[in-house]
Amino acid sequence: MRPDRDFFFRLADAAKAETLPRFRSGLSVVNKEKAGFDPVTEGDQAAEIAIRQLVEAEFPTHGILGEEHENIRMDSDQLWVIDPIDGTRAFISGVPVWGTLIGFQEHGKSVMGLMEQPFTGERYYADGERSWYFGPDGERQNAVRDCGSLENAILFTTSPHLFKDWEVESFQAVQDKVKLFRYGVDCYAYCLLAAGHVDLVIETVLKPYDVGALIPIIEQAGGIITTWDGGRPEAGGSIIAAGSKTVHAQAMDMLKRR
Repeated sequence: MRPDRDFFFRLADAAKAETLPRFRSGLSVVNKEKAGFDPVTEGDQAAEIAIRQLVEAEFPTHGILGEEHENIRMDSDQLWVIDPIDGTRAFISGVPVWGTLIGFQEHGKSVMGLMEQPFTGERYYADGERSWYFGPDGERQNAVRDCGSLENAILFTTSPHLFKDWEVESFQAVQDKVKLFRYGVDCYAYCLLAAGHVDLVIETVLKPYDVGALIPIIEQAGGIITTWDGGRPEAGGSIIAAGSKTVHAQAMDMLKRR
């Protein structure tokens, strides 16, 4: 039995009750990484707990994979994949492009998902067949656009500094080819692609919870999302998402190890 839209929205409401009051509030930040900066806030932790509690109550046999708390029942055929605040750096900086990611997998494949940006009041939702937008300007079905070729594409990545070794040169080659490139906005970039506003997102070092909810939002809008070598993206890693097969193929060819 799959969850319905109302249940996804209940999860988003529960998370929003924990995240939005803490946004731009001067809350404390904990660094999870000794050798760098991987921030987590009480908003991340409280929102994930709120989501988990509802899932456990409604679907007690389902597995849960989350960023902030212990994974449970990972051998289940139905798995929830949760990132309570994707874009914590944006969250603690007061920039409203972070989002709550709630994904649902069946037999290892992402089939439903939701991204909510509570401050702007936007939700991007994949129901298993179609991808939808809900926000201040109404409700509509998402559809990617075809910009024709890489030269006409708008490209997003969270930060070029995340690419390492040979990835730097490969990404730079793609960036030099596109019409326009922008940095930042984390999960929001993938939703802009699903809605037909941008054409290409290229990332690396992603975790399963960074991408789980976004896969169906893009695919059910007609887009393509894979690893750099064309594999399924559920495990994360180096990811490429595009609005058309042509742009995806052109970018993927340039992202090969050099």
